[in-house]
Amino acid sequence: MIGYLHGRVTHLLVDYCLLDVQGVGYRVFVAASTRSRLHIGEEVTLFTHLNVREDALLLYGFYSQEEYNLFQLLISVAGIGPKGALGILSAITIDRLCQAIQQKQTAVLTKLPGIGKKSAERMILELKDKVNFASEADEIDFAAEDEAGSDMLSEASAALFSLGYTQAEVSPVLRKAAPCESVEEIIKFALKEFAGRK
Repeated sequence: MIGYLHGRVTHLLVDYCLLDVQGVGYRVFVAASTRSRLHIGEEVTLFTHLNVREDALLLYGFYSQEEYNLFQLLISVAGIGPKGALGILSAITIDRLCQAIQQKQTAVLTKLPGIGKKSAERMILELKDKVNFASEADEIDFAAEDEAGSDMLSEASAALFSLGYTQAEVSPVLRKAAPCESVEEIIKFALKEFAGRK
């Protein structure tokens, strides 16, 4: 089992990077949150999971131990494989996912890629006592929103993460987006905020 890799990023693609470790190039599949922290030419350490299949050996890499741990929990749920778990981590923040599981928010979970009602219920049943989300100061206060507003923020978050923005960038902007009445409005508002900071 490869616990982690430390090397230089030589290529960055949509869902994986190539990591040069002492002259050997490893293809490492990454979630959007990890990819947003990688830069070509820089050295990085990624915690890794090796998935052994009949036809391939696939490496999945994570910038933080927390993300790695949540990935391990997700693939322990029947019906969720490594590729599906990576898609989930690309579509939602760690804190929001853990919060949705703990608070049994099936409507939020079924919006994630590859997750239907039964999978969402399995995630809640099997993981609700195993996950934690951040302190109130570090998270978006979804609980204060009504369910429709919460769903809109969740969808907008996923869209912004897919564009490469990080949780640290997205959270404070979404706190200001309360007056917005649709996902599209929230995303437009966020992009204007990001543009104004440059």
